[in-house]
Amino acid sequence: MGSTHKKVSVSCTIDRVEHAVSIIEGRWKLLILHHLFVQAPRRFSDLRRAIPAATEKMLIQQLRALESDGIVRRKDYSQVPPRVEYSLTPAGAALEPALNALHDWAASKHLEDAARG
Repeated sequence: MGSTHKKVSVSCTIDRVEHAVSIIEGRWKLLILHHLFVQAPRRFSDLRRAIPAATEKMLIQQLRALESDGIVRRKDYSQVPPRVEYSLTPAGAALEPALNALHDWAASKHLEDAARG
C-alpha cells in the first residue's frame, strides 16, 4: 500500500517548527489572530466581545505575548477615555496561509474522522 502522507520538506527543521509553535501556542492566540485577519485594527473591547470565554487577564497576556513576538502591533491613542487598537504586523499577516490551511482542514472530513477515532 502506498502512503497518502506528504513528506515534510527536508529544509524544514524541527527547531523551526518548535519555534513557530511556541509563538502561536496558547489557548486564545489563534482566535485572536483569526479575529485580526477578519477585521483589523480591533480595539481591545472588540476582541473581548469576540472571545467572551477568555478572561480579560488572559486576553491581555496573550496579546502581550503576540506583541513581544512581533506578530501583533499595539497602538495607543493618547486620549480620554484611553483607546488601544491591535493589528497584525507583516510577520503576523504572513501567518494567513497557515491559518487558512487550518481552517480548511477543520472544515474537511478529516476532522470528523479524527473525532470518531
